[in-house]
Amino acid sequence: MAQTWHDLLFAHWRIDAIQLGTLRPLIPAALDIDTFQGEAWIGVVPFRMSGVRLRATPEIPMLSAFPELNVRTYVTHGGKPGVWFFSLDAANAIAVSIARAWFHLPYFRARMRCENRAGWIEYTSERTHRGAAKAKLRTRYRPTGEIFHAEPGTVEHFLTERYCLYAADTRGRVSRAEIQHPPWPLQPAQAEFRESTMIAAAGITSMEGGDPAPPSATSPPHPNTRLLHPTAPLLHFSARQDVLVWHPQSISTAHGAKMEDSSSDHGGHS
Repeated sequence: MAQTWHDLLFAHWRIDAIQLGTLRPLIPAALDIDTFQGEAWIGVVPFRMSGVRLRATPEIPMLSAFPELNVRTYVTHGGKPGVWFFSLDAANAIAVSIARAWFHLPYFRARMRCENRAGWIEYTSERTHRGAAKAKLRTRYRPTGEIFHAEPGTVEHFLTERYCLYAADTRGRVSRAEIQHPPWPLQPAQAEFRESTMIAAAGITSMEGGDPAPPSATSPPHPNTRLLHPTAPLLHFSARQDVLVWHPQSISTAHGAKMEDSSSDHGGHS
């Protein structure tokens, strides 16, 4: 499946030992939680999509462009790093149904808005999916520096340069879908979080009440990245990324036993 991602914010928080205990039961036993220098991370990633279509097919009106918002952490299987999604909210009911059936991903319908106002991306999302935990995000964000590409061995590379996603079906069988795209063109960013319950809605213990975000945060300039406050997110912006997502392949049984890895690389980085 081909798609283009626009005006994306990576907002990442460290996971301490207490929250890591909350995280582990939410991820299949077949997958290992990936860490950077001994610390796990959780991300909230709002953006908008365009050009969503099957590869080598034309775009379908009313289906190919919509906002999307995901909550994620990072995992490995057989040494291959990837993304694990706790939730993906989208403002397109048809796309949500297709993604849930085809990729076994936890997609949810939501009422969303993504607009560029005076250099800020104004983003709101409210989950409307029947039977799902309520979840909201109200934020605005913008880039604050020059474009750079993450170097191997840095936290930026660990968080962004991942070329597969993992998912589990209703029987607990884990699959992996390869993802192909160029290296991320990143910029340091500033964000104001007015309301966020996305992480809490995933069943993860929040930090200091509500989701772990101060009212306003700014990412430190590259390359001397550091967190300025225990609950301040590490922020990065990306204006555009062209992506191919391949059909998922099973990698474990319903009981979590790991299968021999026989998947092929479709040309993405790893």
